[in-house]
Amino acid sequence: MNHYTFEDLYVGMKESFMVEITEDMQRSFTNMSGDVNPMHLDRNECLAEGYKDCLVYGMCTASFYSTLVGVYLPGEKCLFHRCEVEWPAPVYIGDTLTVTGTVKEVDSQFRRIVIKAEMRNQDKVKVSRAKLTVGVRE
Repeated sequence: MNHYTFEDLYVGMKESFMVEITEDMQRSFTNMSGDVNPMHLDRNECLAEGYKDCLVYGMCTASFYSTLVGVYLPGEKCLFHRCEVEWPAPVYIGDTLTVTGTVKEVDSQFRRIVIKAEMRNQDKVKVSRAKLTVGVRE
C-alpha cells in the first residue's frame, strides 16, 4: 500500500497494477450483488448474442478502481468521493487487466485530486475508462 500525502501528489503522476479475472470473482460478485442476469451466467445466451463467453460484471471490474485509489494512488490516505465509469468493451473470465490511473487535477483548497483511469486487457484493448475524484486525508 502506498502512503502518498497530498503534498506528494502532482499532475501527471501515474500508478498501475495488473489483475487476472477469475471464475471465483464472478461467482462471488453474483452472490454478493444478487444480479443473476443471464449475460453473466448463461454461456449459451451470451454466444447467441454474439459474445465469446459470459460477460464479467462491469461493477466487478469497476471495483478495481477502488483498489487503484485505496492502495496505489494515493493509497492509505484516500477518501473515494466519485467514480464515473464507462465500459467500451467486454471483459471475460481469464482476462488479465492492467489498471492505470493518472492524476489530472490537484485541488489544494479541498485537498482532492481527479484521476483519469482506464483498464486494458491482455490484448491492449481498453475495456473501461473512468474519472475518479478522491479526497486525501492528512
